[in-house]
Amino acid sequence: MTRTTSARTRRAPRAGAADAPVLGPRALNRATLDRQLLLRRAPLSVAAAVGHLLGLQAQNVKPPYYALAARLDGFAPEHLSEPMAVREIVRIVTMRSTIHTHTADDCLTLRPLVQPARDRELIHFRKGLVGVDLGRLAALARDLVEAEPRTMKELREALAAEWPEADPQALGVAARCTLPLVQVTPRGLWGRSGQVALTTAEHWLGRPAGEAPTPDAVVLRYLAAFGPASVKDMQTWAGLTRLREAFERLRPGLLTFRDADGTELFDLPDAPRPDADTPAPPRFLPEFDNLLLSHADRTRVVPPEYRGRSWVGNTVHRTFLVDGFLAGVWKLERDALVIEPFGRLSRAQRTDLADEGGRMLATMHPGTPYDIRFGTVIQ
Repeated sequence: MTRTTSARTRRAPRAGAADAPVLGPRALNRATLDRQLLLRRAPLSVAAAVGHLLGLQAQNVKPPYYALAARLDGFAPEHLSEPMAVREIVRIVTMRSTIHTHTADDCLTLRPLVQPARDRELIHFRKGLVGVDLGRLAALARDLVEAEPRTMKELREALAAEWPEADPQALGVAARCTLPLVQVTPRGLWGRSGQVALTTAEHWLGRPAGEAPTPDAVVLRYLAAFGPASVKDMQTWAGLTRLREAFERLRPGLLTFRDADGTELFDLPDAPRPDADTPAPPRFLPEFDNLLLSHADRTRVVPPEYRGRSWVGNTVHRTFLVDGFLAGVWKLERDALVIEPFGRLSRAQRTDLADEGGRMLATMHPGTPYDIRFGTVIQ
């Protein structure tokens, strides 16, 4: 990745200094795009990219594939599917209580890191768990899923037989929160179908979970992938609280900046911070892409006038970037890639988007004829 630093951001300010350099939305945008491998496609392996990005959000099967197609040079779907098939990459609930695609190593360490958040999640289901011994539930659920992978329905039914007065939904949530449950293949493989069946990460990977990394170590990894960022940004990404102490311990070795609203931002001294005018090519992103979900303040990617436009109710749209910022949504119909901009695009922008769309289709759907056409988003 590029290590270019603009002249405006070379100085390391005093800790907490009110005159810390200001990074406007475009400067933050370019820095974040660079960390996210979206300024240029990176010549990395899938495992290296997934590790650098600290995983890919993956409520559905296909988003991680499209996310990597936008980021990696020479990517093909089998480059992710094959390491998943041999258990080098897995799908597991981690940050923000959502399914993520992680390397095996991160699966076994990042899940322990966010376990306190999973424990707090159970508070919302306590009424349905009256009289349930969570330690016994975890042991029973572990025995069940390690004997053979189970669907959540099968797991709920087996647990309900032990605690018939409890809420079955709450029992299933308790199992998911107390155990590191991975989705076994063929679920998650490109071009394959399979219902969600679960077992423990330790059983699937054949080795025990590691110790949770220190918050300080994860702060550094987060900044490498998402910085410059505030404490609140990282807390939003991780679904954790009380990370201020880790940032303060690291402060002497970090640079600090301010955003346009005065919020303090932290960054690694040698991380790339390209000039705000660095060209940013168009990119087609999947629903739930990391870029749009990993900061408390998303104006570095989402213009204020487009806030909330990438989803309707519970439906999250696939999005595209123009000049580095959210500019519309896209969808694949039976015979066409339909590009729906939120605002007016120049002729050059439409041409660049069509070219990028053609590249994405050739990567993800080689040999399938698709037209590319522009539509209009209904307001």
